[in-house]
Amino acid sequence: MGQQPKVFLSGGFRSNWQKNVIDQLGDDFIFFNPREHGLDNPVDYTTWDVHFVKECDILFAYMEKSNPSGYGLAFEAGLALGLNKTIILVDERSTSEPSFANYFNIVRHASNSHFTTLEDGINYLQRFASANKTMPLDKF
Repeated sequence: MGQQPKVFLSGGFRSNWQKNVIDQLGDDFIFFNPREHGLDNPVDYTTWDVHFVKECDILFAYMEKSNPSGYGLAFEAGLALGLNKTIILVDERSTSEPSFANYFNIVRHASNSHFTTLEDGINYLQRFASANKTMPLDKF
């Protein structure tokens, strides 16, 4: 049996979607949740984010319709890509905003998998936990 996969939760802080993911999958993963670090200084929270993107196995990125920019998510996804991390993207915003979708294509194409609903992303992430129960993460 492998160790629990480590997941960095990348995305906005407006809806507390992170709690939904953790509540559904918390026993199967170790989560790094930037919503809870309590840091206000950009240098400090960027250092925290970079450290835990380096530590994670999977970057779970959620671009909500209400996310005003997505700059932090794009930064974290680019870092994860450069570190050869698995990137799961849920992109709700592009379906309703074609102009945003045009610019956000680079993040979508850099992701290993992408979905349009949080539920679909969570269901896909769950498959990693199921596979990990029979296959060690370093053999995944």
